[in-house]
Amino acid sequence: MSDALHTPAQAPPPQGGATRDELRAALGARRDLGPEYEDAVLDSFVARLEQSVAARAGEREVRQRDDRQGGERQFILGLVSLGTGIPISAIAGGTAEVPGLFVAWMGIVGVNVAHALSARRRR
Repeated sequence: MSDALHTPAQAPPPQGGATRDELRAALGARRDLGPEYEDAVLDSFVARLEQSVAARAGEREVRQRDDRQGGERQFILGLVSLGTGIPISAIAGGTAEVPGLFVAWMGIVGVNVAHALSARRRR
């Protein structure tokens, strides 16, 4: 056997799914049931381990897809903000001059910041 089973401080146990305690239980069941049940105990443990790995891989894939889509939405909002900022600047600057420009761009910045914070909170 490897040293990983004998030294508890080497690596933290995985979260959810097959844990170190489950492995100990499987080894205990193997000892209690005898060698004729070894394959069944091992198959059961390996099946739980595979399910745990598959679940984590699925979660990681969903997180990566959500991050990618969130980045695309933020980029599109930035482009739309710049595109609408030009006519808004012309109108605000023509009617209220510098204070109008300031208020208009603070509104545009506020929308982008609010969107970025809400996207971060969803993660």
